[in-house]
Amino acid sequence: MNIIDIINKTKRSIPLTEEEISSLVKKYTFGEIPDHQMSAWLMAVCINGLTEQETFALTIAMRDSGKVVDLDMPLTVDKHSTGGVGDKTSLIIGPVVAACGACAAKMSGRGLGHTGGTIDKLESIKGFRTDLPLYEFRDVLKQTGFSIISQSDELCPADKKIYALRNATGTVDSIPLICASIMSKKLAMNADCLLLDVKYGSGAFMKTQEDARKLANLMEKIGTFAGKKCQAVITDMNTPLGNNIGNALEVKEAVELLQGKTKGRLYDVCMELAAYMLQLAGKGTISQCRTMAEEAISSGKALDVLRRTIRLHGGNECICDDVSLLPQAEFSYKVKATEDIKIVSFNTEELGMTSLLLGAGRLEKSDRLDPSAGIVMNCEAGDVLSAGDVIMTLYSSFCSDFSDAAVRALNAVEFLSIEIPSYT
Repeated sequence: MNIIDIINKTKRSIPLTEEEISSLVKKYTFGEIPDHQMSAWLMAVCINGLTEQETFALTIAMRDSGKVVDLDMPLTVDKHSTGGVGDKTSLIIGPVVAACGACAAKMSGRGLGHTGGTIDKLESIKGFRTDLPLYEFRDVLKQTGFSIISQSDELCPADKKIYALRNATGTVDSIPLICASIMSKKLAMNADCLLLDVKYGSGAFMKTQEDARKLANLMEKIGTFAGKKCQAVITDMNTPLGNNIGNALEVKEAVELLQGKTKGRLYDVCMELAAYMLQLAGKGTISQCRTMAEEAISSGKALDVLRRTIRLHGGNECICDDVSLLPQAEFSYKVKATEDIKIVSFNTEELGMTSLLLGAGRLEKSDRLDPSAGIVMNCEAGDVLSAGDVIMTLYSSFCSDFSDAAVRALNAVEFLSIEIPSYT
């Protein structure tokens, strides 16, 4: 294989063979192809795309660059979300699905940029270990039916190396490359059933519903080609998912939902996704599975699954009864309406970047997180607020000066000035 020929073929939209793609991935992973040549090929992919067959071959080559997990369970189901602001669905759906008799096995990542990472959220629980060896991961699954671990160096090393290069060369936003990155990790985890939650909107990587649908259709096909029961759903990320943004704050909201204290849009999205996962696992119709999911929360069974899973991961399971045991921010600031307004919409990506400024996220993988940092939204689109009402509250233990973050937070809110009648 000649790397120059590979680059030229993709540059001219000439499909590569499975052997060429496999050799490309293997040689780059082992350092036989330098970054500058791989970057040229990735840019050619960004410009011209790949065929479905090429994307499948790339996915399988990346999967096979490392180990494929043997879960040693009769029926397993996994869920992947393409990321969004305030998306703590995995913390809720996993225990719900396990409480309904399916095994929810998941490998997750850390946050980078404006979207949060499930691993960071779990590690805000004191003592919680996400780097379990595979034998211990399987043991947790057998005991509770639910576990989430971080990606190990043994799984998809090609994806880890290629993603770092894409991030450094402006080649992240390619649907075939996004698909191969996601699906190689999902296929390495090797669950029997896979639900793909593809998000669109201001707080998602896919900004339009059309692009989200293209990615969803491609991932669903790749999963089916690989022999998995696979389904993709499209969800809206034009507003934060829930009221809380930030690691410990999102764990708190997830626990309170499992306690039965809150509902709203987050609850509805989680019940829908859980129902799809249970249907894939053969537990009944969508309607029957939705009822099962709701009963898992109302009965307390889902919360008990989370409690036992936290304990087996070495974390403090008492947070399931007392959320004040989660990290608490040292400083806070209320962003208030300066006049009578009606909330029109939110720039959700800007809210995510505000949360990052407070310490809840990272721009570089080496950045240190403040687990207590984030935002609690006090209103929704359509709400009418009087001057002085709180729009949102900012939290941080890293910074006590909220001036920059407060300006950015307020700029993320689209509102109309109105006149609220006085009845005095």
